[in-house]
Amino acid sequence: MKELVRPPRLAPGARVAVVAPSGPVPEERLQAGLDVLRGWDLDPVVAPHVLGRHHEFPYLAGTDADRAADFQAAWCDPSVAAVLCARGGYGAQRMADLLDWDALRAAGPKVLVGFSDVTALHEAFATRLGLVTLHGPMAAGIDFVKNDRAQEHLRATLFAPETVRTIASGGRALLPGRARGVVLGGCLCLLAAELGHPHARPGASGGLLCLEDVGEETYRLDRYLTQLLRAGWLDGVRGVLLGSWEECDPYDRVRALLTERLGPLGVPVVEEFGFGHCAGALTIPFGIRAELDADAGTLTLDEPALS
Repeated sequence: MKELVRPPRLAPGARVAVVAPSGPVPEERLQAGLDVLRGWDLDPVVAPHVLGRHHEFPYLAGTDADRAADFQAAWCDPSVAAVLCARGGYGAQRMADLLDWDALRAAGPKVLVGFSDVTALHEAFATRLGLVTLHGPMAAGIDFVKNDRAQEHLRATLFAPETVRTIASGGRALLPGRARGVVLGGCLCLLAAELGHPHARPGASGGLLCLEDVGEETYRLDRYLTQLLRAGWLDGVRGVLLGSWEECDPYDRVRALLTERLGPLGVPVVEEFGFGHCAGALTIPFGIRAELDADAGTLTLDEPALS
């Protein structure tokens, strides 16, 4: 698995676009997120449909065409240095095929930040644009606007990425050892849903795979993992980092499943690594080569996430 191109880091005064590729955003949370970004001396601009809502499917922030147009306009605006997703939910897959990937590539490398449903875009940006992306907090996420740790780790990654080359989570080894590879992953259910699509990686071989999810019963997590295992998608993976499992079954039950399904891979696995749907979520760059030390609970990047 090859390393990807690193976008430039942000500088004070940079213009950043806030988009909603999936679900709609409560206005008060959006305003709180914008206040945080302005406090970092960024100049945030809001895409037209961030507060929109689909007339028939209210879980979408406008039609697929509207959301795709917002995203494309933001990314292709030469004055915009980064595109920050306002929230997840559902809908990124529905709009991804409407994007003009040639135009996105021509717009040059920029920073993309998001997680959860944005996993579909992380995959597409890796395969279609060959670009490093940031699995990090949403601009209007409750766990971002009310949490200093999440804010500070994202801020450091954006402005001074060399200061966070070692990500120390406080996580514990589920299966001990060290491994090297390219960091990838995201929300487990989205990785399973992307299986076989041209926008998705063909597999995790040679990678350090990050997995997390929210609001799923254990049998559904079992189904997603089993689907990836049966498809051979996990063949050759070098190590696994497990994030949060918020609103899932009690963690002892989830932990037993993760041990049972991932143990036979014979690779280091670290649990409770502190990314995903949790307070104080860390920002994890996808597409960077790194070393996982499961015993120490650290991920050390070979180079800063951004250039």
